[in-house]
Amino acid sequence: MNAKYGLVAGFLVLLSAPALGEVYRHVDAQGNVTFSDEPIEGGETVDVKPVTTVTLPKPQTVRETDKLREEVKREGSVYESVSFVQPQNEQAFHSGSGDVRFEVTSTPGLQAGHKYEVTLDGQPVAQTSSGSVVVNNIFRGTHEARAHIVDENGVQVKTGSPITFTVHRPSVNN
Repeated sequence: MNAKYGLVAGFLVLLSAPALGEVYRHVDAQGNVTFSDEPIEGGETVDVKPVTTVTLPKPQTVRETDKLREEVKREGSVYESVSFVQPQNEQAFHSGSGDVRFEVTSTPGLQAGHKYEVTLDGQPVAQTSSGSVVVNNIFRGTHEARAHIVDENGVQVKTGSPITFTVHRPSVNN
């Protein structure tokens, strides 16, 4: 059990190493590993990488960002709906290449500078201002897609209901 505490203590020393200076590692005859900030006979110097630090934004910046989001929501409220024309919900189809054509529409139509964005399984895969886009090489199986409207800054201002569809593709195993 003492070896576990020594190992944990060693890792803690490693994490705080940049503040302490050099770190030394020593393994005794029983295989116990010891870390220290002082040289140990028979030990070796451990090369410690710098610790990554994250600087949080100031509360004022966060409040300003929240205000901007509220303005975007009000601006986006001009759209009553955004939805897929194609594929239809619960549709299943064969696609040897895995290419799927998405057609998106909204009421009213897109404002200048806005685009339709298609997400597949939660990840953005395409943007278009024409309402029609082909996504290539979609894996076989069932997927969830969503249509969004994004403004000129890439901020989503309207999101449609999700649809699911299934792609059947040939396999060399079948």
